[in-house]
Amino acid sequence: MKAYQIAKQDDLYKMNLNDIPDPVVGPSDVLVEMKAWSLNYRDLSMLRGGYYKNDKVKTDPPLIPLSDGAGEVVAVGNAVTRFKKGDRVAGIFFQTWIGGDLTNEQIGSALGGALDGVLAEKVALNENGLVKIPDNLSYEEGATLPCAAVTAWQALSLKPVKPGDVVLMLGTGGVSIFALQFAKAAGAETIITSSSDEKLEKAKELGVDHTINYKDTPDWEKEVLKITGGEGVDNVIEVGGPGTLEKSITSTKVSGRISLIGVLSGQPEQNPSPVMIMLKRLTLQGIYVGSRDMFEDMNKTIQEKGIKPVIGKTFDFKDAADAFDYMKSGSHFGKIVIS
Repeated sequence: MKAYQIAKQDDLYKMNLNDIPDPVVGPSDVLVEMKAWSLNYRDLSMLRGGYYKNDKVKTDPPLIPLSDGAGEVVAVGNAVTRFKKGDRVAGIFFQTWIGGDLTNEQIGSALGGALDGVLAEKVALNENGLVKIPDNLSYEEGATLPCAAVTAWQALSLKPVKPGDVVLMLGTGGVSIFALQFAKAAGAETIITSSSDEKLEKAKELGVDHTINYKDTPDWEKEVLKITGGEGVDNVIEVGGPGTLEKSITSTKVSGRISLIGVLSGQPEQNPSPVMIMLKRLTLQGIYVGSRDMFEDMNKTIQEKGIKPVIGKTFDFKDAADAFDYMKSGSHFGKIVIS
């Protein structure tokens, strides 16, 4: 079968399409013929050798990239009980995080990082590391769920968002757009930022209540406070990281929370004030994707509410490298898919 693999060549990490043996299916494994895949910002970092300094990355390259993909079950081991041939499935990000709190050991089970990922024609995964994708989604739509959607879901469900809450999304990438859809489905008021008026218009089509162009309004936290009558928001989907965290703290109401998800904005000019976090009694929660239980709860809502993932652009399998380049450009709205 064909699979993409990342390996170090002349001090650079490069991705090549290679012919490799078909996966071996063990007694508890499920063989999936992949139909579609989706990219996350994390996948770009694997071309640089890892996500964070303490990220657990496969110790014996080459590495098959990507955590996100969906496909059809074509074979099952003789001990498998959760799936049958013909089921439409997606792998979970952390293969051993079923429920409860994330552990250090489970961090070592991430697809496309500590373990080989799914950018291959076929993959074999333990039955516990898969979920069925919602019936109302295509394979391409189902492929967008394992990382970005589950991340947004956990951010809004640790303290469940409810009608009357206000949720702020930074940017219009995959996590932020899923958070917008989930927040709207829960009846919350929503605010989203972007440097692109075109992307903000697309967000309006999805039902966002307020938009802020942070290029035109660099002090966007003041606009957030104006929109909320000086109160601030209940939850910030913080994908910028250190470079935007101080503004997010200002934007959050007393006893609100900030869901820290990404590091897209680089380093801040100064450290965010711990005093403001204390005085506002803020909850600063780190979000690292989610468990299988969260994934399955999310899928129920996606099906019940008829939520459709937003796909910005789709590439052919043979053009996967172009999909990576497109993500680097930052031009996407929603998810980038390979089919």
